[in-house]
Parts: sequence; C-alpha cells; structure tokens
Amino acid sequence: MSARHTKFYLDKKNKKWLGVCAGIADYTGVDVTLVRIGLVLLTFLGNGVTILAYFVAAWLAPVKPRDLAHETPEDAKFWQGVRASPARTVRDVRSRFREIDRRLADVETYVTSSNSRLAREIEQLR
Repeated sequence: MSARHTKFYLDKKNKKWLGVCAGIADYTGVDVTLVRIGLVLLTFLGNGVTILAYFVAAWLAPVKPRDLAHETPEDAKFWQGVRASPARTVRDVRSRFREIDRRLADVETYVTSSNSRLAREIEQLR
C-alpha cells in the first residue's frame, strides 16, 4: 500500500528533537523555523498544554514513509496545496488541463489545415 500524501507524518529527516515541528512545517508548507518559534512561544505563554500536545503528536503520528521522503520540491509544494485546499487544487488542475487541451487543439487545427507553407516544409523534410 502506498503512503498517503495528505496525511500528517513526523519528519525524522529534518527533526531537531522528535520531528513534530518538522512534520507540521512539511504538512502546512510553513518554514520549520517559524513553527519552532511558535511552539516555544506557545510553551512559555501557555500553561503547559503545548508540551503535552507535542508529546501526544509525537506518540500518535507515524513516521514519514521513505517513498515520500524523496519527492521533489515541486511535488511537495503540490501536495501541500492539496492539503490546504483540495477544491482549489482540483480547480487549478482542471484549468491546466483545459489550457493544454486548447493548445493541443490549436496545434491540431494548424497541422490539419490546408496550409501550403506547412505542406512545403514537410515535403522539404522528406
């Protein structure tokens, strides 16, 4: 079974301690330094619930699978967008496919039209 891209995982590769902050940063697309600073601020300003939540997250969350650890930055950014707003991502993908389809139809129209210049160029290539 392949790993799900939309699930929260502990990021042991970029961890400082247990990988929770690195996992949150990977999941949300926010810089890991900002997540760590936010955690420290919440710890000092809160009443200790942050530390408990950190350990619960480290205990419950699975470690990021190896097949997800080697994805390209472009893929990582795409899946962060899917996690943030699946409807918007689907809309963007559909829009890209429509644009590709339109461009392909333009090429097809150009190639199949009775363009004498194109016919001469093709004949010269033979």
